[in-house]
Amino acid sequence: MSDHSAKSESVLSPDQSASPELANTFNNDNAWNRFKDSFKPAEVSDNDAYHSKTELKDYHELTDMEKAALNSSNTGLKKELTLRHLLMIAIGGSVGTGLFVNSGSSLNTGGPAALIIGWVIVATMMFATSVALGELCVTFPVSGGFTTYATRFVDPSIGFAMGWNYCLQWLILLPLELVAAAITIRYWRDDINADVWVAVFYVFIFVLNMLDVKYYAESEVVLSMIKVFAVLGFFFLGIILICGGGPHGGYIGAEYWYNPGAFSHGFKGVCSVFVTAAFSFAGTELIGMTAAETENPRTTIPRAAKQTFWLVTCIYIVTLTLIGCLVPYNDDRLLNGDSYASVSPFVIAIQNAGISGLPSVMNVIILIAILSVANSSVYASSRVLSSLADIGHAPKFLTYVDRTGRPLYATFVTLIIGLLSFIAASDKQSEVFLWLSALSGLSTIFAWMAICLSHIRFRRALAAQGRDTNELTYVAQFGVWGSVYGLVMNFMVIVGQFWVALFPSGSPDAKNFFSVFLSLCIFVAFYVAHKVWKRNWILFIRAEDMDIDTGRKHVDMDLLKQEIIHEKMALAETPLYYRLYKTWC
Repeated sequence: MSDHSAKSESVLSPDQSASPELANTFNNDNAWNRFKDSFKPAEVSDNDAYHSKTELKDYHELTDMEKAALNSSNTGLKKELTLRHLLMIAIGGSVGTGLFVNSGSSLNTGGPAALIIGWVIVATMMFATSVALGELCVTFPVSGGFTTYATRFVDPSIGFAMGWNYCLQWLILLPLELVAAAITIRYWRDDINADVWVAVFYVFIFVLNMLDVKYYAESEVVLSMIKVFAVLGFFFLGIILICGGGPHGGYIGAEYWYNPGAFSHGFKGVCSVFVTAAFSFAGTELIGMTAAETENPRTTIPRAAKQTFWLVTCIYIVTLTLIGCLVPYNDDRLLNGDSYASVSPFVIAIQNAGISGLPSVMNVIILIAILSVANSSVYASSRVLSSLADIGHAPKFLTYVDRTGRPLYATFVTLIIGLLSFIAASDKQSEVFLWLSALSGLSTIFAWMAICLSHIRFRRALAAQGRDTNELTYVAQFGVWGSVYGLVMNFMVIVGQFWVALFPSGSPDAKNFFSVFLSLCIFVAFYVAHKVWKRNWILFIRAEDMDIDTGRKHVDMDLLKQEIIHEKMALAETPLYYRLYKTWC
């Protein structure tokens, strides 16, 4: 090698012989360039998701439905999420103030028995919905999940209305959770302007969501694991306290189930808990948002859907059973307090036991739970916005995905909406957020109904086109009837919510009613507007006309069926307990 070549090489690739200052400068330049390049558009290559129906046409000759199916299956989102990421993202969105705070008001209105009845009934509905979603996500690992499925398998207008309503829920949840975090701080300091804490938490959430999707998922793993360990710790503490091991001593057992009683406000109380329980599971459907970013959808999504259900259900059922034994439903503190910690049944249970110090620890857990939900809300709303743009239901610029897999512009829109949280210091913030929340109050129920209906229609399309479930790599345990059950139960939740919202205290209350059912009016308005805009006058897409191939990888169907048969034969040779585990978990 010549001296000139050696000199050039030393400049271009500094090694150990180069000066530390030169090496650091070179590395820093590389780091800065990588950071700048990360915001460039993702390099999306045509994948193998084309359907024979579309691959022979020019893109501009495709129908709107064909474009939607194709775009949602070919995005720049990175497939980096694993099983634990999916589990923790779902837990991050579903385990928050619903468990740690709002369960107190449910205990007051329903009683300890109503808590268990309500959550168990809703849990059965959620399992049926979760496995139906799992089947769809494995078959079609596309961006947007169920917002896309409703457009493809039910009706574009329903997909449009449901997608935007669901998006509004998460968009509004971000500022709501940031304000809730500021309120939580009042437990320690109520002399500092709430907007100061909002600014701190806003920057924290902003930074987390500017990370690569894999590192974002890791941050959610940490936040969610803290909640899981807190619940586990409360489980052991609750058993000790019930058995009389607290500082005050005395066996408690099921004393509060007899006095003041197992039920409060009778059947109406049970209905109110039933409705609250349904909303507490909101976020478990986030599994459907992650399909396009999952490493191996075929094996990961079914396990994530089932294990998320069991984990979230166990967290709620076990802890609420303990709460019902430790706190009487007529405790005044369940409804009256100046911070989330002061009305949290977890904190009240610890205070009743006479344990000092732990209430502050529990308040830290509540704060982390709130921030975890806020973090999940940015993820959810940005993915929904991006997917709505992919299928033509939102402005095109929101489809922009950068090289790290972030839907960048959709994330920025979400964070801009999050600036609403700075009204935390206003004395009108409660009123503002009441009506903002009303815009999407029933969106989770609409989403679950859309999942069940999409699954029913997809199975109908398979039958109408002379195909069956043998070509599916994962089949929902309860089949179509599970989705029918989920659809009916979700409708019953809406009926129960109608009664509770219209007659909250025995007499009609218009304000309370519209604070809940305004979202139904918004849904209908979106639905009608899309019908008029697209001149789409059909109620359902005919099963014979559904595209049930775009978005699926090109595979040798005969080979796939052989693999499935081989897997079933191998599973049949395993012990019974293992087969049960693989079937239900």
